[in-house]
Amino acid sequence: MEELNRFYTIAFNHKRLPLEVVGKFHIDEDNQATILTALKEKLGLEELMFLSTCNRVEFFMVSKQVKTAEDILDSGLFNLSQENALIARSNAEIHFGKDAVRHLYKVTSSLDSMVIGEREIITQVRKSYEFAEANGLAGEFLRLLMRKNIESAKRVFTETAIFRKPVSVVSLAFHKLKDLNVPAEARMLLVGAGRTNKAMAKFLSKHGYKNIAIFNRTESRAAELAAQVGATSYALDQLESYDKGFDVLIACTGSESHVVSRELFDHLCGEETTPKVLIDLAIPADIEASVFDRSDLRLTHINIEELRIIAEKNLHERSQDISKCEAIVEEGIADFDQIHKERMVELAMREIPRKVKEIREKAVSTVYAKEIEGLNPESKEVLDKVISYLEKKYISVPMKMAREVMLNSK
Repeated sequence: MEELNRFYTIAFNHKRLPLEVVGKFHIDEDNQATILTALKEKLGLEELMFLSTCNRVEFFMVSKQVKTAEDILDSGLFNLSQENALIARSNAEIHFGKDAVRHLYKVTSSLDSMVIGEREIITQVRKSYEFAEANGLAGEFLRLLMRKNIESAKRVFTETAIFRKPVSVVSLAFHKLKDLNVPAEARMLLVGAGRTNKAMAKFLSKHGYKNIAIFNRTESRAAELAAQVGATSYALDQLESYDKGFDVLIACTGSESHVVSRELFDHLCGEETTPKVLIDLAIPADIEASVFDRSDLRLTHINIEELRIIAEKNLHERSQDISKCEAIVEEGIADFDQIHKERMVELAMREIPRKVKEIREKAVSTVYAKEIEGLNPESKEVLDKVISYLEKKYISVPMKMAREVMLNSK
């Protein structure tokens, strides 16, 4: 497992840190390639993959040097106060080697999720890798690891009952909304058209909510989602002039600052005094805290922290299948370890053909040149055949033996 010790994971997640601090490590999609490339260079990493969800930010790194949370915090790429930096430094979850592989497998299989059995995570991890690969951040190690990791996660979801009655963050929020008996004709404002609100929009449409307005920084993305669910779409800056009122506002933009300020909220409410439901699924929060100071309105606030409490109650119901899932994960780790060893042998032995050819050339043209020159044409031809035969065997036999050793070590 020595080669695996180059693999590190540094996680800032909901289990150890306030979500406000986790959100400080979020990187806007438009800036991810630039910032992650800079981080890879600053830390001297061989490979890097970045995962950011509503309740976790994780860095998966391949490096010959030991990596810690300090390396990320001291990179100068993340804007944390001294207090938050200290909290993050003290509570980061760090793994390396086989434990890091196990951690990635558990994350992808949802065994480390706020809600065990939620299926969004496998897509989020896969897309994180695809982004890393497309931007030159990932290499051979992550390629092999992710292939086996996704295979293992799929087994968890198909061979166990862990996903039955799935309760993801989005579905938790939707069920909470349903518990409030919000009528089907309610006016819905969705701020953001990313993965989370896309899933929410589909939930709403599926359950009969059709009065939906979707706002997004990229209007074409809002229009695409609106077409799928029968909603109307707007550019994000059109919120400032929107005057049709609302009953439910659902925000999840991935912005690093508040999107719904107190001033904007007051404008959206206008003269209305009817109850409002505010669902904030973003980290950091999209809705400014002062919005909830409105004493003249009955406001219902649903946020990630509240959903985490609900999720914890669901853990017990999911626990009966945990042991089977963990067994699949361990099988997947062993499978990756084996294929990784085989690949390392292949890479090490690909030099053999070149080396053998060099030895042959030196023997024929230098070491035994005079002796060979004295041979008649027939003898030279026989000698050339013998040398060619030996060359092929000296190339194939070690490779075959190495593969057999690897197979027998399973």
